[in-house]
Amino acid sequence: MSNHETPRPRPVAAQEPLWRHVVGDVLRRRRRDQGRTLQDVADVAGISMPYLSEVERGRKEASSEMLAAAAGALGLGLGDVLSLAQSELARVARFRRPVSVTAATVLGAGATGAQGRGTMCLAA
Repeated sequence: MSNHETPRPRPVAAQEPLWRHVVGDVLRRRRRDQGRTLQDVADVAGISMPYLSEVERGRKEASSEMLAAAAGALGLGLGDVLSLAQSELARVARFRRPVSVTAATVLGAGATGAQGRGTMCLAA
């Protein structure tokens, strides 16, 4: 291709949601289910209301300390938030087309136990 040719546009693949968006949705959904305000949860968590708002909207990636504080203010543990986020990611993944690389290929033969059951494993 010469310098004057424009590159062909690549097909846009369906995008997976970003982790910060999924976690923010989990926190917002729980807060609203409890009928609580951003200010109330932020006060209990000891974080600023604008920061919590940014986390809920997926604009900020919360540190584990901030995430644990927000989760605790909502009566959740950090593991609960991770589990709810994982469930949301698994739900979204069911609607995406299959990827040619399997979990067993990426993680090794030991990962085959969850294969084929719609289970997604998160690793840190």
